[in-house]
Amino acid sequence: MIAQFIAVVAIAYLLGSIPFGLIIGKLKSGVDIREHGSGKTGATNVIRTAGTKLGLLTIGLDVAKAAGAVILATVIIGSGSGSVTVGGMLVHWQHVAQVVAGLAAVAGHTWPVFARFKGGRGVTAYFGTLFAIYPPVGIFGAQIVAIAALRSRHMSLGSVLGASAALCLMIPLTIAYNFPPIYLAYCSVTAALLIYQHLDNIKRLRQGTERRLW
Repeated sequence: MIAQFIAVVAIAYLLGSIPFGLIIGKLKSGVDIREHGSGKTGATNVIRTAGTKLGLLTIGLDVAKAAGAVILATVIIGSGSGSVTVGGMLVHWQHVAQVVAGLAAVAGHTWPVFARFKGGRGVTAYFGTLFAIYPPVGIFGAQIVAIAALRSRHMSLGSVLGASAALCLMIPLTIAYNFPPIYLAYCSVTAALLIYQHLDNIKRLRQGTERRLW
């Protein structure tokens, strides 16, 4: 089991570390997006630097790599892997593997080994993991991101609101529908990380100096 979890972490981190934004920027437009805009390799900076179409392609690939990491973890730690009781709660190892893979994929996207540990803010990777863990929560949060970003033209605002919305939805699912508490813990930790990653954006939003998408 230990070897399997080591494999889960390693695979998820390496998948998350693939800097699709950086690769697409260089291949399609000859631009190193780290030298422009926010200096991040995420989709928002691709949109600003290389255009909307390439930004959307980056979103799709970043979502896919993170979702793939969780799906692979689910397969590696099969449904018959058993469970453990923690604090009176039954925790299935497969659920633990999904959460561990999600954290590793988001960490890889944010601090990618293939791009000198300078990546994106983890938003698309996070929603990719949610699509694999429980799609309705991921879809709900992504819709909030899209609506808020399109209305305000601030992707940072949409990202923070979307991550918060996904967390808020997971709370009643855990309380009323007996969803695994570890999923709620995952959403809480990752939402906190995403908000932390956007502290500079939040400051600029409050000052009215945050750069718009267009």
